[in-house]
Amino acid sequence: MKTTYIKLSLSAILLSGIYSCKKGEATAVSTERADYTVADSTATSDSVSSVATMTVKDKQFIKTADVNMEVKDVYEATVSIEKTVQDLGGFVTRSNLQSNVISEDTYNTSSDDAMLIKKYQTENTMQVRVPTEKLGELLVKINDKKLFLNSRMINAEDVTSGIKYAEMEGKRIKKTGENIEKLKTNKDKVTLDNDNMVEGNLQQLANMDTTDNVKYSTIDIYIKEPKLRIAEIAVTNTRNIDNKYKFNFIYDAKNAFVEGFYLIQKIAVGLITVWPLVLILGIVIYVLRKRKLTRPEHRKISE
Repeated sequence: MKTTYIKLSLSAILLSGIYSCKKGEATAVSTERADYTVADSTATSDSVSSVATMTVKDKQFIKTADVNMEVKDVYEATVSIEKTVQDLGGFVTRSNLQSNVISEDTYNTSSDDAMLIKKYQTENTMQVRVPTEKLGELLVKINDKKLFLNSRMINAEDVTSGIKYAEMEGKRIKKTGENIEKLKTNKDKVTLDNDNMVEGNLQQLANMDTTDNVKYSTIDIYIKEPKLRIAEIAVTNTRNIDNKYKFNFIYDAKNAFVEGFYLIQKIAVGLITVWPLVLILGIVIYVLRKRKLTRPEHRKISE
């Protein structure tokens, strides 16, 4: 009886141990799967802008992006993007929102009214700048506005060597300036000092541009609406207005009579102005007629 009890106890212990082991394995497997799922989700989120969020130790990058997409409402998307840029500590350098008119027709609805129908498509070309560490976040928020993404390009240019070279050039320019100071003052020294100062200023300007471009990323954004919009604008029936005032018989007849009277006056004044020519012409006609009358008499005498 004791032996049987001992066997049952050992069996119970073994079964409980096996169950505990399997339960631990199951828990471990579940934990591994959960970790894998979280990691996978993070990777998916990061893949939206992995180039934009890339950081490498001892490396400096100038990051730029170009986004071309279609949105439901260009104006609403523009306002949202501009607000997002400001919230991220950036600023807008260009925003050119315009409507391209595809067709424009006027339809008369009554003798006085008409309806102007415009079919157009709205688009906007923007350029914004945000802190480089916020580039990925901005691209994710811009992506939320899209109906269709035509293209997206992200560029990370490694400028580490250029920055190091600029530092060496700065030291060289400084050393050159110190050597120029040791020269005797003359015309050549002034020229050398001026040229070295110009080179130093240009180098400082290039350094400031590089620092600014590393700190702030530039994003060019082109958005448009995929379908045409239609605008109905109430206008005046211009054709009826033109016909209404095109011709007035009494008014035009009165003007014609007055203009004819003025024309007679102008002709009279013109004749008075050219009276010497009229006088000469009269003399010529008189002489010619007198000669014609004289010739027949001469012929009769001859006969």
